Amino acid sequence: MRKPTTNRPATILLTALAPVSWGTTYAVTTEFLPADRPLFTGMMRALPAGLVLLGLARVLPRGVWWGKAAVLGALNIGAFFPLLFLSAYRLPGGMAAVVGSVGPLIVVGLSAVLLGQRPTARSVLTGLVAAFGVSLVVLRAAGALDAVGVLAALAATASMSAGTVLTKRWGRPEGVGPLALTAWQLTAGGLLIAPLALLVEGAPPALDGRAVGGYLYLALANTAVAYWLWFRGIGRLTATQVTFLGPLSPLTAAVVGWAALGQALTPVQLAGMALAFGATVAGQLGVRQPTVGRTFGPVGGKGATEALRGVPRAL
Repeated sequence: MRKPTTNRPATILLTALAPVSWGTTYAVTTEFLPADRPLFTGMMRALPAGLVLLGLARVLPRGVWWGKAAVLGALNIGAFFPLLFLSAYRLPGGMAAVVGSVGPLIVVGLSAVLLGQRPTARSVLTGLVAAFGVSLVVLRAAGALDAVGVLAALAATASMSAGTVLTKRWGRPEGVGPLALTAWQLTAGGLLIAPLALLVEGAPPALDGRAVGGYLYLALANTAVAYWLWFRGIGRLTATQVTFLGPLSPLTAAVVGWAALGQALTPVQLAGMALAFGATVAGQLGVRQPTVGRTFGPVGGKGATEALRGVPRAL
């Protein structure tokens, strides 16, 4: 019998650092970065981080993994980043975070199709509670919602959810670690965004010291390190476990707004934080261990076995 090689609680805690870091994105964007440049900001967040990690990993994709890395890079980075920033620019009062909080429900559905995981009432209920808790934290009285912003937020959530499930299904090539996989996706996503940013938004804006510092933080801590932890977690946890850590992002954003920007937290918000955090914890519990070596369709090879290690038959 294979001995366990990871400490599951430690893996969960390390993976949780990724959405906690992403929760600071909104404050950094509004306080440090030029306004209304979602494509340029997405490119500056992804491409430098990908190139740095690629230099550290010193491994390039081979064979079919050129195509797989491009698909994952498009879903997790190339489409997700611009759509995320577009929704954040256009939606009021944290509505983008509310739309994004339905991600666990999307992952539950996609996992049933792509990973053979049968959804349960418990997983669906936990996802609904998480979304409701996030809505209590971030929703404010606001005017009419921007349709483009809502569609962008939904598309961003669907893109990241599909990327998470496909990352779990495909695993990694033999001998390739999460650092290289992260580098491939960030680089591919950044290269996808770069020409679009130039065509749609024109020449890069002038950057002052605050903007340079903001982009450095987003590229290194918020993206290179955070996404390495995220994809490392996807390889060791179930797709649903990972996505149920997502509500930590808007919760962190609320705490940062309170601590750093002087925004008050009401009793209703505190209750919402408790609900969302409780749902996040519940999403990590009661996961059945997998049958190692189970395959789904034409995945094949050691990469398939690695992809399915940690995938339960039912949530």
